[in-house]
Amino acid sequence: MARLSREDRQIALGRLQAGQSQSAIARHFHVSQSTISRLWVRFQATGSVADLPRAGRPRATTAAHDRFIRLRHLRNRFLSASSSVQALPGPHLLSDQTVRNRLHEAGLRARRAHRGAVLTRRHRQNRVLWGNQHLRWTVRNHWRHVWFSDESYFLLQRHDGRRRVYRRVNERYAPNCVDEAPVHGGGGVMVWGAIYRWKEHPGARPRAHNCPAIRGGNSAPTRPSSSG
Repeated sequence: MARLSREDRQIALGRLQAGQSQSAIARHFHVSQSTISRLWVRFQATGSVADLPRAGRPRATTAAHDRFIRLRHLRNRFLSASSSVQALPGPHLLSDQTVRNRLHEAGLRARRAHRGAVLTRRHRQNRVLWGNQHLRWTVRNHWRHVWFSDESYFLLQRHDGRRRVYRRVNERYAPNCVDEAPVHGGGGVMVWGAIYRWKEHPGARPRAHNCPAIRGGNSAPTRPSSSG
């Protein structure tokens, strides 16, 4: 079960004080309801959501170290734990696992990065513009006259070069957590399909292709030459 970071505890406390149920908060943070219940009991007893003093070996890092590690990985999500060990200022004896533990406390866990197409600033602006232009379209008056098409390129040779990224639970598609790379490979099959007004396009079928210019990707909805 996931452990709440200090920031998440503050957010959970605010939701509790606003009257949200413990079960709803637990689902939002992907923790058990008992975790939220203990957080509330601790706050009522101590007035704080910080961890209580506990017996055992003292922490290997200071508050300054913890902040340095957290900010470093927030600025560059693809850094490794070992690189942060070497980058820590001053004398220290830390392991890679200690850095991972501090990142876990901050809600950052190593995940496989989503691989997305390289998007320039102009690409992003055009996507936002397109979305705003079609924001008020309805099925009855607009979308029923549009072909929706999609295509995917399946490689014959697998190239698994996925990188790990430190991110929070809901940051899979955050721009700074996406591993941008052009689609490549040693040949494969292009699968294309289209649907229009609940009808399948008669020409939609797999085809072999090895043209880098059209490999993979998702095409936006396009209006057919003549409406039906």
